[in-house]
Amino acid sequence: MSDIPIFIGALLVAYTVPGPDMIFLLQTGAVHGRRRALAATVGLGCARACHVAFAGIGLAALFRNAPWLFATVRFIGAAYLIWLGIGLFRAGSLVPKRDPTEPVNDRRGARVVMRGFLTNLLNPKPLIFCSVLLPQFVHPGSGPILAQFAALGVTLVVVGFLFDATFALWGAALGTWLERRPAMQSGQRYGFAAVLIGFGADLLAMRATH
Repeated sequence: MSDIPIFIGALLVAYTVPGPDMIFLLQTGAVHGRRRALAATVGLGCARACHVAFAGIGLAALFRNAPWLFATVRFIGAAYLIWLGIGLFRAGSLVPKRDPTEPVNDRRGARVVMRGFLTNLLNPKPLIFCSVLLPQFVHPGSGPILAQFAALGVTLVVVGFLFDATFALWGAALGTWLERRPAMQSGQRYGFAAVLIGFGADLLAMRATH
């Protein structure tokens, strides 16, 4: 796999493009702090691993051959993002008081992990991305195909986790900054909400052939 640097470069480009995962982590870090935001990265990582597995079994091709299935997942994913955005619009404050000593392994921590999982899993775009990108770097003459696919999938998940952790820490820093600037909180809250709803609307307009 001599072209692994090219593969990682493609991932770096993809992960720097703003998307629902990035906004979700920034918002979670700002509202709930560093621990919860880092916990959310676990959910996102598990969802990416699922997308890699789905790509391996050809689920993207199934979506193309069964448009109703793709439409179902797309509508559910779009509704979920819009629901998250509406929840932010209705929130009293983007940055409520946070307790840095509050444990992560409680019900709220589990919920934020699940939110991260669903935010990525219900979005068909990561699946299509995996289905398009991974096969380009699998070479039949370079060893077992399954092993190559698995190695690429692990690389994709690890690089994604590193980006997610960075965004989570940025979100926590943003929350600390906003705590000292109450006048900015409403603008940030509305901005995050509008972006999430916009991503949901974009997902509604997406087609299986993309």
